[in-house]
This record gives sequence, C-alpha cells and structure tokens, in this order.
Amino acid sequence: MILFPAIDLKDGQCVRLKLGDMEQATVYNADPAAQAKTFEDQGFEWLHVVDLNGAFAGESVNGAAVDAILKATTNPVQLGGGIRTLEHIENWLARGLARVILGTVAVRDPALVIEACKQFPGKIAVGIDAKGGKVAVEGWAEASELGVIELAKKFEGAGVSAIIYTDIDRDGILAGINWDATLALADAVSIPVIASGGLASMHDVRRMLEPDAVRLEGAISGRALYDGRIDPAEALALIASRKGEAA
Repeated sequence: MILFPAIDLKDGQCVRLKLGDMEQATVYNADPAAQAKTFEDQGFEWLHVVDLNGAFAGESVNGAAVDAILKATTNPVQLGGGIRTLEHIENWLARGLARVILGTVAVRDPALVIEACKQFPGKIAVGIDAKGGKVAVEGWAEASELGVIELAKKFEGAGVSAIIYTDIDRDGILAGINWDATLALADAVSIPVIASGGLASMHDVRRMLEPDAVRLEGAISGRALYDGRIDPAEALALIASRKGEAA
C-alpha cells in the first residue's frame, strides 16, 4: 500500500483545485521542486504529478516545473496531463519519469494505450476520472457516456501498470474517498487500482488498510497533506506497521 503525495501544477505553481475547477485553485507552493524534496524528506516513496494546464491544452505546459521536480527528488515520479501521443510518452520517459498516466487518450484512442504498453512495459498507467459514474476527459471539462468499469476492461491484459481512479465529485473538498466505487472497480479488473479524490483524514488512511481495501495499490493525497489534516509521519508509520504485520 502506497500513499502518493500529489503535486498539481498550474502556471508553474503547486496548487490544489476544488472539484476540478481551474478557477478554484489554491496555491500551496510557488516552488514545486522544493515541495517534491519536502515530500521525499518526509519519507514518501513515490510522487504523483499532474500538469493541469496540459490536461486542458492537450500537450505538456508545465514541462520546466516537472523537469525541476525530477532533478529535486530521487523518488519515482508518475505524471499525467496532456500526454496524448507515443512521442509525448517516449519524451517524458527519457526525461526520467517512472511512468506516465494516460487519461483522455485512453478514451479517445484505446489502441494507442495498448501500443504504449507494448513499447514501454511497466511504464504506462491509465487515469480514469469520473463524474456521476461517467468518465470525464479534457481536464474534466467534457463528460463522456462511457462507464468507469467499461473503460477499465478495455485494458485488461494489455500490461497497464495501474489505474488511477478519481471521483471528481469529491476531489479537493476533503469529503472522503468514494470507497464503494473504487473497490467495485478493483473487483472488476485485475489491474492494480490507485484511489484518488477526497482523501481527507487519518480515518481515510486507516480505512485503506482495512482487509477489503488492501488489494488497492494505494491512494493519492493532496489537500489533506497540505492543510495538515494528515500527518505524514503518522500515516507512513501506520502503513509500514501494517506491511510488517502482513509480512
């Protein structure tokens, strides 16, 4: 079980959005690279980064900030937002990413995702962002008629390393993770699932260590870490203790 701290990039700064609304952005750190180093120093093992501008633009916008993050931390970094082509994927992996997250293109061109998994084994994750149970694309600006599980099943056996499932209705408002939908997705596919959107407190951290949730690869936390609602040392110690019990 991995707790992924999140760095969401808007205009080169580390921000958090409310319900995916770019107009409701709170700046938490003007230096994303420093924030990445802080997370590493706190003991986190991975870093989750999203290029918010890129998600809307369909191409990387905050590349300089991501490069600075990669230089500042030795932790593996996964990046989503505006990565839409095999060339984008190859470029980012060459720059040092551990894996790329494909969202909109997973809806628009599933075959590209499958081809990417063949070319870059173990390096491709799929981001599924849902509103009202339906998949949203283009930085959450557009809704589709595609169901979450319907989309996820397109990639069974393709070699996708993880599915990052975000409930937009809970993202950035500290409402708690949508456990029912997240666990239903994990039950429906063999691909590891990472929960995102709404992780609000230590209660949620303990909840993700319950027997029915341990099949998840982990969960992503943003606002709750920045606001101090989750204590990194306490959360990571709790996760480590549960790993020790399971060993």
